[in-house]
Amino acid sequence: MDFELTEDQRAIRETFARFCDERIAPAAAALDEAHAFPRALFMELAQLGFFGMRYPQEVGGTGLGLQEFALALEEVARGSMSLAGAAAMQSLMGTKFLHMLGNADIVERLLKPALRGEKIGAICMTEPDAGSDLDGIATQATRVEGGYVLNGRKTWVTSAPVADFFTVFAKTGEPGAPKEQQKLTIFLVERRFEGLVIGRAIEKMGVWALPTSELAFDNCFVPASHRLSREEGDGEQHLRRTLAEIRIITGAMALGVARAALAAAVRYAAERRQFGRAINRFQAIQFKLAEMATELEAATHLVHFAAWLHGAGRPHHKEAAMAKLNASEAAAHICDQAARIFASYGYAMEYPVQRYLRDVRFTLIGGGTSEILKLVIGKEVSA
Repeated sequence: MDFELTEDQRAIRETFARFCDERIAPAAAALDEAHAFPRALFMELAQLGFFGMRYPQEVGGTGLGLQEFALALEEVARGSMSLAGAAAMQSLMGTKFLHMLGNADIVERLLKPALRGEKIGAICMTEPDAGSDLDGIATQATRVEGGYVLNGRKTWVTSAPVADFFTVFAKTGEPGAPKEQQKLTIFLVERRFEGLVIGRAIEKMGVWALPTSELAFDNCFVPASHRLSREEGDGEQHLRRTLAEIRIITGAMALGVARAALAAAVRYAAERRQFGRAINRFQAIQFKLAEMATELEAATHLVHFAAWLHGAGRPHHKEAAMAKLNASEAAAHICDQAARIFASYGYAMEYPVQRYLRDVRFTLIGGGTSEILKLVIGKEVSA
């Protein structure tokens, strides 16, 4: 792979780096403290064309690739992981299946407005007893005249309190039939549908400006036109086609917060004086900074290599898992080391390093835990 960015890619990075420095970073602390969805900045991202970067022009996008999107998302995450999480949900998981599988009405009425930031999308997979285990999903879709009736509960639904529509994974098949006869099917549920209940908000240790909540379906009727799956039971195959993208963009978010943490640590180490000199003159601090910079550089190459493979149409399932595993673990370590360099001030709310340390854990979960990713990689390596 040629790691030299193209002129267009450099322009994209510079555009979003400037947006981060001028608009996101100065507001990040206040956004977190407000514990509210960052709607104003969300709309500014829409005006920059962020949500449509990876979609074709005929639906309002700009037709760029995953590598360009990763470059932009990394800059957003450098400023605010909450905003990056909301933007990633809107740009991929919340709208991807509408574009892949939605009919003309859904594209016109929901997808196109979502790419303009006028409507917000979310995805519903995780349940109280089903996370990484997709077979454990219990939400049931029962066929009735004119459509389906959904019953079940979802949890950890990002953007749920503000979302206008939800991509929902549910089991179809005869109720009470053996598990192997019940397969995942994808549905589109609009907020206005009767029987959709937005549940309690989930209070989190980080990404405070990214609202997350539980959600329930209580005899929620979904018209047949809103079954996104082309046929019952094909949901898992569509999801697996998207997993690699989710992992790569989660890796990009990890890079962003790691860059912010490293930059903060470098600045502080140059300013903080102990024993008559700046602490960056001490070998112990230099070693930490050297390790952090090396980890970040390696993770950056792996994430962008996986994105490049995706864009080139080459196999990248294993590389995407590696990129997400490496980037999220490296970012968690970098943020921890940054907080150690700040010492007691790393524990103080007046410095952003405490937010980086809290927010980075978001990337350890999204796209699969490190343990699940190791299983994925291990199977690929040993195949």
